[in-house]
Amino acid sequence: MKEQCIPKTLQECILYFSDPDVCVEFVAGMRWLDGIVCPWCGGRSHSYLKTRRIWKCKDCKKQFSVKAGTIFEDSPVPLDKWLMAVWMVVNCKNGVSSYELHRDLKVTQKTAWFMLGRIRLALKNSSFAKLGGCDGGPVEIDETYVGGNSLKMHKSRRLKLTKKRNEVANWKVEQRYPGKTAVQGMLDRKQGKVMATVVPNVKRATLQAEIMKHVHHGSTIYSDQATSYHNLKETFVHETVNHLDEYVRGQVHTNGMENFWSLLKRGLHGTYICVEPFHLFRYVDEQVFRYNNRATKDNPLDDSDRFMLALSQVAGKRLTYAELTGKVGETAF
Repeated sequence: MKEQCIPKTLQECILYFSDPDVCVEFVAGMRWLDGIVCPWCGGRSHSYLKTRRIWKCKDCKKQFSVKAGTIFEDSPVPLDKWLMAVWMVVNCKNGVSSYELHRDLKVTQKTAWFMLGRIRLALKNSSFAKLGGCDGGPVEIDETYVGGNSLKMHKSRRLKLTKKRNEVANWKVEQRYPGKTAVQGMLDRKQGKVMATVVPNVKRATLQAEIMKHVHHGSTIYSDQATSYHNLKETFVHETVNHLDEYVRGQVHTNGMENFWSLLKRGLHGTYICVEPFHLFRYVDEQVFRYNNRATKDNPLDDSDRFMLALSQVAGKRLTYAELTGKVGETAF
């Protein structure tokens, strides 16, 4: 795709995608770099019905559009609105609420919420390389809790949560903070990349299983003194910082992860206001995408680069409304 054909700003994006034919050509160019391929049979012989903007495969005789086999599939929302929504989500630092999308794109709030759920699925990157690398680079490990602020709750609900928390005997229970959801994060300092996952609890077995899965053995790990991270020295170089006394001791700190948590919670508290635990992992994936593709000295990405990267990940993913609301399992391509 020619460099001059890629919009660089929001204004250019609005003007460029105002033509439906341009939208189809743009998404097709991102999906099929080596020519149009039938998503049903993989055939390359086809005819194009210009009036309907669809192709007809000459091998399997089926018709398909550029939306088929992507997060846009079966959506009546035109591509110009879809592309605008993708641009806004990936380039607004604190996210975009469904009500804001509803006002800007002239779709219903329910449709905007569904669109955001699909876009977050596209932003999820499931092909992460192990953090730390073969040279044993430094990795920060930390966890946080996401949930309501008890100071802003109704008195009856606050008393109910306080009673539950007082019943907690020690750290080894499944949920230390009732009403809150645990999220674990890992930051590779050398790559500047973060991984974050919603976890069912903060037990040692749960957190260390994620570390073993995503961090290269022999890497240097920095964490706080939570008991869940004990015994990591058997596999990693592990150093801790006691937050009761200090936050930084030379290179030993978790301030990078704390920075990510502040960005995540700024979006959750300031933009989305209320997020159910069932959907939290999608919002975490969204923030991880923006963080990992931020502009830095070593990675000078701009708005158009993030937009193009997001569009390159829309194919092979599908999310229906029933799947988004938990009525059935997600589609696996």
